[in-house]
Formats: sequence, C-alpha cells, structure tokens
Amino acid sequence: MPITPAALDELRALLGADGVLAEPAALFTYDADAMTLERTPPEAVALPRSTDEVAAVMMWARSHEVPVTPRGAGTGLAGGCTCEQGGLSLSLNRMDRVLSVDEPGMRAWVQPGLVNLWLSQQLASRALYFAPDPASQQVSTIGGNVSTNAGGPHCLKYGVTLNHILGVTVVLDDGAVVTLGGDACDAPDFDLASVVIGSEGTLGVVTRICVRLLPVPEAVQTMLFDFESVEDACHTVSRVIAEGIVPAAMEIMDRHTVGLVEAWLKMGLPTDAAALLLIEVDGPAASLPAQVERIGAIAREWRARSQRLAKDAAERALLWKGRKSAFGAYGRTASGFYIMDGVVPRTRLAEALANIYRFAAERGLQAGNVFHAGDGNLHPHVLFDARSPRQQQDALEVSHEILRMCIRYGGTISGEHGVGIEKRPMMAELFDAADLGVMERVRAAFDPARRLNPGKILPGGSGCGETHSHGRPPAQLGGILFRPDAEGPWI
Repeated sequence: MPITPAALDELRALLGADGVLAEPAALFTYDADAMTLERTPPEAVALPRSTDEVAAVMMWARSHEVPVTPRGAGTGLAGGCTCEQGGLSLSLNRMDRVLSVDEPGMRAWVQPGLVNLWLSQQLASRALYFAPDPASQQVSTIGGNVSTNAGGPHCLKYGVTLNHILGVTVVLDDGAVVTLGGDACDAPDFDLASVVIGSEGTLGVVTRICVRLLPVPEAVQTMLFDFESVEDACHTVSRVIAEGIVPAAMEIMDRHTVGLVEAWLKMGLPTDAAALLLIEVDGPAASLPAQVERIGAIAREWRARSQRLAKDAAERALLWKGRKSAFGAYGRTASGFYIMDGVVPRTRLAEALANIYRFAAERGLQAGNVFHAGDGNLHPHVLFDARSPRQQQDALEVSHEILRMCIRYGGTISGEHGVGIEKRPMMAELFDAADLGVMERVRAAFDPARRLNPGKILPGGSGCGETHSHGRPPAQLGGILFRPDAEGPWI
C-alpha cells in the first residue's frame, strides 16, 4: 500500500522531522546498494536512533501495510537492501555506538550501524579486537555483516560473523522486541540467533548485537609469494592446509588484478607473475618461525619464484593495502564490472579459475580474480563496457555460469555477500522444493505478512534479468558503484 502524506506525518511524529526522508533527491541515495543492476527508490526513509524507535516504526508499518527493507551502509553486492517493492527503507546508520564492553568476559554489546573497523579501533587500547574482517570493513557495518554472515580474509582461521556473535536483540514485524542468545557462550534456547544471522533482514530488524572479542595476537608474520601459474599458487594453498597448518589468511590475486593494483599504488609488485599468494600466520611468537619456514618450503616445491616477508607492521599494512585495494583498482579502469561471490572446494580452485577465464573469453569479455583462497571463496570480476547492452547481458550470463559451476563442484552460490536479488534465481538450482519449503515456513513464522525485505532470497520474486513480480520492467545491468579515491573497496 502506498505511503500517504498522513502516514508520513505519523512517522515524523515518531522519529522527529530529521528522522524521515521523503524528498526525491534524498531517496535517490537509497535506490540501490553497491550492486546497481537494479534500482528502485523507496517511498520514504526512516532513520531511527534506538530499539524503541525501530519498534515504533515496525508497528507503524504494520498499521499502514507498508513493506520495510532494513539497510546498513549500503555496501552490499547482492541487492539485499534495495527496496524492490517500494515502501520504507529502514536505515540503521544512526545506531552506531558501542553500548558496553565486558573486558574480562571478552564481549561487547554494539549497535548495528557501527562500522566494522571502528570497533577494533575503539578496543585497541584494551588489546582486544573483533575478528571478522570483510574487505569492506572500513565502511561496512556490523549489522550488515550480521545480515549476510560476512566472512573476510581471516575467516579461514577465525570463522565468519556467525562464529563471533553471542546474541542479538531483534524487532519483529509487529514491533515486538526479543533477545535471542545473550552474554553466555551457549544460551539454552533454540539458537534462533543463528537463524537470524545471514537472513538478510527478512526475519526481523537487528538493533543490538553481542559480539565475541579476541585478544590481539602476540605476533604476526605476513608473506607474499609470486608464481608463474595460478595453478601452482592454488596447489600451494591446498598443500599448506593438508600439512596441518592453518594460516590466519590465504589470499590470491591473478596477473590482471596485480597489474591494476601496481599501476595505481606502485608497490613494486611483480606484474609478470601469473598469481600472487598472500599468506599470514599469527599466534605466540615462538610458534611462527617454524610455520613461516614450512610454508616457504611448500611454496618453493610448487615453484614460487620469490618470497617477501614483511619486516614490520608498516610493510605488513602495505601488503594488505594491495590486496584490499584490488576492487578499487578495477573501478579505476573499467566502465562496468560485475563482482561474483561463489565457493568451491580448495582442491578445485585451479580448475574453477580456468573455467572462469574461459566463460568470459567465449563472450569476448575479460575476467580477473582476487579471492579468499584458504576457504575457496571466489570473487571473480567480469569486465564489460557499461555502454553496451550486449556486453552487459553477456556479463550477466557469465556470472550465472560461474555460480552453476560452483554448484556442480560441490560448492555454493555465496560465501559472504548473501543472496538478495542477485542470486535468488539460483536458489532453486541449489536447493530442492522441500528445502525451500522449510525456509519459507521459517520465514512465515517470523513474518507472516512477508513485510520485512519482501521478495528477497527465496525464489518467486524477480531477479536480475527477470520480469518483476510487482509490475516494473527489469532494470538494465549497470556497473558496480565504486569510490576509486578510497583506500578500501566496497566489498
């Protein structure tokens, strides 16, 4: 149901005049996330500052039958916070505080709008940090990380967001406020917090998060290897894990990506290398030299041409800057590119990468790869001319081929970006009807009217390149939004 002027006045009475946006120029900012394949502006934007205000908004939405789409920083890459059916965009960015820190218990309660990196920065003086580190951590929020169960380079050793959340406060579709989990390491409930994490705002609005904190490692060693073939870099990754070594992170950039990063940052990276492999180990200082030596020996067995060991924290930060600036480097050179997020077993990485290059080449397109090699989480970049509708469509078809390949190889269609709009058509290829039926029943138990982020994740709504169920024509494929001047990417 459209939002009437009278209903907007009611919303302003709840949140204040500065808590509601309804001007067309303001709504344009909220018409997509960083996946700009589909743009749909909301009818209004709500900017609450507390759980109570979120509950009031949800009761207002229920009384006026308005769909509500929760939104964080808008850095997602699957269309998860696009208001596909109009309605209200519920922005949680003003809820950005650390509410409490239990240093002995190594946990903290935070609001969802808190930027990921800010939490670790605020905890630095206590020698504690929040382990999940998506490459977007300079801009993405912890609430957004919870929404998609984000990973990051260090999830190989430390796990994804789910592994670092003890509890959440959630506002349900009728305005009821519940706390799932809590301060305890193992709450004696049905573990509904784990159901909410990764549900992309379809089950409730998370307004408080109890995060698990870790002590800052005593020592860190960061290594960079270069190889004449991507296959050798991938074999090194598998062999290191097979030896029983679990690095904190293992990241690969291919030649195309390295060339773009070096042209931008001028770090002295070997642009003739087919692949660079960044490996980081951390833990007790006494344990690291043996790990570094063994990893180096394995890399040489797989024909690594050189090994660069960061000599101090500054050089380590430089190496990571190269990796985390990769997506920004693409944004400086391509008028359009499509970023994928799929997962394959580590043992099939080399085969998967060869297929990605082939899928793109068969359509006259280029592809680059930079990815979390340790857990097989691929982030292929398919480049295209944003002015060419044919290339736009070809890029979309390549992306679908990549996801189908991931399914065939025993992987999955998302490692951390979520399903949103982008991967919704693929859900029926990954799950059978009974599986999807159970998911639908869980969703209905939380939100019977499907008012929260309607149409997302489960098949049945429209997806990229499909006809919209709500009558709008499909949007043209566009480029990914980027800020080339930023040190960090939007992924």
